[in-house]
Amino acid sequence: MQTQHPWEVVVVRHGTRDTRRSEVFLNYPFYGEPDGPFTLDYFFWVLRRGDEAIVVDTGYSAAGAASRGREVLIDPLEALRRLGVEPASGVPVVVTHAHYDHIGNLPAFGASPVHIAQSEMDFWTSDIATRALFSHFGDPDEVEELRRVQAEGRLRPFSERAPIADGVELVEVGGHTPGQSMAIVETTAGRVLIASDAAHFVEELERDMPFVSMVDVPQSYRVLDEIRRMDVAHVLTGHDAGTLDRLEPLGDQLPGLAAVIGRLR
Repeated sequence: MQTQHPWEVVVVRHGTRDTRRSEVFLNYPFYGEPDGPFTLDYFFWVLRRGDEAIVVDTGYSAAGAASRGREVLIDPLEALRRLGVEPASGVPVVVTHAHYDHIGNLPAFGASPVHIAQSEMDFWTSDIATRALFSHFGDPDEVEELRRVQAEGRLRPFSERAPIADGVELVEVGGHTPGQSMAIVETTAGRVLIASDAAHFVEELERDMPFVSMVDVPQSYRVLDEIRRMDVAHVLTGHDAGTLDRLEPLGDQLPGLAAVIGRLR
């Protein structure tokens, strides 16, 4: 995938949570290691190029945070506005998967096309998604919003791979959810893989330790293998608390809460 007009990727940290290692790694006792504290951060991503923007996931809503006891560092909609992106403007939205912390705030994007894997949409609008092991990470109101997007003709479902703009390609991989997807973005700093929750943490990727919630465990291992084989300059995992420390700070727009790869401005 080549492009003459690269993007910059802005990583926004909008929330955080302190928990235990045994709460985030699947079957943690199998590793024979002591339990200990663990911090998750919550991100969404903004691709920018001139006057263009693409929003990759929309974070959790205030209601979603309150119902689950998640800390809000900044309202994702406020963060977008500070970045010069008006949610109501019709900016394209990518939904990597339909968990509450990735599809909150969708009603604010009432004019946007929404890209999502068809298998992901099919799963969350099926009866099986109401079972406790899945519904814990879902939200009926937010799934209903996806239905509304579909009814309005704004849903852009895809399967396997889909270029959605020059230099931006979506890749459906599964594992974490049936249609978990990643985004490959061309930047001046090289190809950036927004893995989202195909790999939640760097440790998950480096040590082959799947997250606690995987609808398809064998596929989750295959996805980690695929990520490790990919020819990319940067891998952005979905919840690693060290992410911003490894990147260039964005600056005054979101001090301490955002970083950038391939800065264009």
